[in-house]
Amino acid sequence: MTCRILIADDHKLIRRGVTLLIAEDPDFEVVGEATNTDETIRLATELKPDILLLDISMPGAGGIEATRQLVRLRPDLRILILTVHEDSGMLTGAMRAGAVGYIVKRAADTELMGALRALAAGDVYVHPAMTRALLQELARPEHAKSDAADALTPRSKEVLRLLARGCTNRQIAQELNISVRTVEGHRANIQAKLGLKSRVDLVNYATMHHLLD
Repeated sequence: MTCRILIADDHKLIRRGVTLLIAEDPDFEVVGEATNTDETIRLATELKPDILLLDISMPGAGGIEATRQLVRLRPDLRILILTVHEDSGMLTGAMRAGAVGYIVKRAADTELMGALRALAAGDVYVHPAMTRALLQELARPEHAKSDAADALTPRSKEVLRLLARGCTNRQIAQELNISVRTVEGHRANIQAKLGLKSRVDLVNYATMHHLLD
C-alpha cells in the first residue's frame, strides 16, 4: 500500500526537490504541499496523509506549534521534521510536541527516504549527528532547561510573548505603554540572550517554553 506524504515548507525549491526525490520510490506518494502552518493543518486534516514532512520554521505559528496541534487533531499522523536547524533545543521541542522524526536539510538527499521508511514502519528517526544532542538534552534537569528564559526580565518575557503572538513593535509599545525604541531594545536583548534570529525562532522558542500559556 502506498504511503501518502504531505510536504510543508515555504520554499518552493525545497518542496520541488523533495517531491522529485520521493517520486523515485513507488512506495510513497506526495499528495499535497503547504506553505504555512494554517495551510498545513488544513491539508493534513483534509487529505489525511500518513506522514507529514514539516519545516520547523514555517510561517505562521511555526512547526512546533503546528506539530502540537496536529497531534491532537490527527494522532495517527507521523510527523517528520525537515530543517536547517541543528539545534538540540529545537530537536527536543519538536519531539516533545509529538514529532517522531528529525532530519537536517543538508542531509536530505541521503537520509530522507530512509527516514520516511522508518516512520512508515512505525519507528522513530533522528539525524545521527543529533542523536547524542537529543540524549544529552533529555538527561538535563528541568531547571537547567529554563535557565535562558529565566534570565529574561519580566518585561522582556512580556515582549517575547507579544512578539510570538504576532504583534508588531508599535502594537507592543501601545499595549505596554512604552516607546517603540524600548520594544526594539527588548527584542534585540531577547534575541542576543536566547540566540534567536527571526520572528519564527521567537515563536518556536516561546511555544517550546510555554511562554504563550
